Amino acid sequence: MQARVYLEEAEKINFKFEQTKEDFIVDENPRKFSEKGKYIVLRVQKIEMTTWDMIAVFAQFLNLPAEKIGYAGLKDKHATTTQYISIEAKYEKALKKFKHPGIKILKTTRDKYSIRMGDLVGNRFSINLFGVSPIEAGQIEKRARKLAKNGLPNYFGYQRFGRDEDSINQARKVIAGELHIEDAKLKKFLISVYQSFYFNQWLRERVLLSRDKNGRKFLLLEGDVYLSEEGKLFTPKKILQRDFEAHKVVPTGILCGRDVYRARDTARDIEEKYDDEFLYDKGSRREALIFPADIKLDYKNNFDILNISFTLPKGSYATVFLEAIANKNFKASQIKKIKAPFR
Repeated sequence: MQARVYLEEAEKINFKFEQTKEDFIVDENPRKFSEKGKYIVLRVQKIEMTTWDMIAVFAQFLNLPAEKIGYAGLKDKHATTTQYISIEAKYEKALKKFKHPGIKILKTTRDKYSIRMGDLVGNRFSINLFGVSPIEAGQIEKRARKLAKNGLPNYFGYQRFGRDEDSINQARKVIAGELHIEDAKLKKFLISVYQSFYFNQWLRERVLLSRDKNGRKFLLLEGDVYLSEEGKLFTPKKILQRDFEAHKVVPTGILCGRDVYRARDTARDIEEKYDDEFLYDKGSRREALIFPADIKLDYKNNFDILNISFTLPKGSYATVFLEAIANKNFKASQIKKIKAPFR
């Protein structure tokens, strides 16, 4: 798998981080709820378990199919995460007796609709970085704020591809008909891995082109498909440089499949190399860049620990933001246990 590359070619910063309940905290920023309706919405905090594990716990406790529980996104296992789930309001009384060592119900409200995948605005992260010198703390802040201004390449992170990055090989075998998988959820996931892999390769080429031709700022091309502030995809007659710099529009990359909006002209010349037009599963598009927001840093000078907190749009990876700051790739196998001197 080719390395993820970033717009800046700065010196590497060798900080460390670990996805643990103390050092990696994620809070979901949901859509608005009506506060009335036939669904009860729970704001829940989970520790050391996947979203699917948490859903299974609630399903077993309430004796209902897991499919009846709505959720907006999948959150990391090795972290403290807060997210929202929805359940029919008839279970409200039973939920008052719910207790679990890894799950806490923080708040409840109502809504007219069940929560669906993607029903969120974004996520707020708080992450401890270890082994950071005072000089490096300043460098990290400078790079983070530059990414907030110029944009962060919106790669899928290492988590998408498995601990040994072997899921793409499984995905190829499934699509080629060489591997049959009964589990529909797993099969769907592997298809998404296939789409994600080629999106990352497309984005890598566009980033390298931008570094070479556009002074380390993302280069827009004729025929790019943009996403508007209103969430609409469109291809304009001319390059929208001013609107892009004002964060009013953002170029998108292809997640290959059927019924997908494809680029044109120069942009299509690059895109078609990463587009499987014979893939039956539905395709879509993904923002090429995102803009980290509300960045805050807190440096614990005596312990060489820097806490960085920031907000990203849904579907984006905090570890990709950290990669761009560090100017190096991370792998799941490299995120090791760290005995921190301070909490």
